[in-house]
Amino acid sequence: MLNAVGQAQSILLLGGTSEIGLAIVTEFLSKGPAKVVLAARKNSPRLDNSVALVKAAGASEVEVIDFDATDFANHPKVIDKAFAGGDIDIAIVAFGTLGDQEALWHDQKLAVESAQTNFTGPVSVGVLLAEKFRTQGHGNIIALSSVAGQRVRRSNFVYGAAKAGMDGFYVNLGEALRDVGVNVLVVRPGQVRTKMSTVAGEPEAPLTVNKEDVAKAVVDAVVSHKEAIFVHPLFQPVSLAFKVIPQKIFRKLPF
Repeated sequence: MLNAVGQAQSILLLGGTSEIGLAIVTEFLSKGPAKVVLAARKNSPRLDNSVALVKAAGASEVEVIDFDATDFANHPKVIDKAFAGGDIDIAIVAFGTLGDQEALWHDQKLAVESAQTNFTGPVSVGVLLAEKFRTQGHGNIIALSSVAGQRVRRSNFVYGAAKAGMDGFYVNLGEALRDVGVNVLVVRPGQVRTKMSTVAGEPEAPLTVNKEDVAKAVVDAVVSHKEAIFVHPLFQPVSLAFKVIPQKIFRKLPF
């Protein structure tokens, strides 16, 4: 079980090559060694580096499980295998894709793939994780959501709509698990400096944070039993303001 300073005995990262997810795992490992289960596509070119990173960060053991976010039929086997070695203290749902936002709403195939990866996949593993955690009677689920889901914008509405659904699912999964000793933390990082979000020649978005900032905020929030956080504190009032702006005005904003 998680102790008072945030040391875990076992951590599951769904999206085992996610830069933000790995930063969170590394931050937990700074509190003490733990077994780490990385669930990722077995043919990912980044997987070996991910294993090496968590070993260097102090993992007592690293297990790799083949995981495809959109292979829904195989998700029960993935989660069963992750829990086969015993209880999991921390499960991090950290997979997703951004994609070309204009191409997404012009291409049905791309739009469906985006929705499956960013919404259906997280719901699929969320239901399975909830059952495992209910059975063991303790644990923490960390869901990496997005500020983009707080008020869906024209500029990225396929992605934003999926994240809005994912955010709502995990907020209320936390409500459903409230009385069984399981905490769900929904994390809304905003823009993070990662390979996925950084585009050469493009200006950096306001309130951009480092993945290490996300990791520290997440560990602190888990220890404090929080249910949702905005990593940059200014995003909370901004998001609240966005929700009440009429669409006629909102569509004129420069983003």
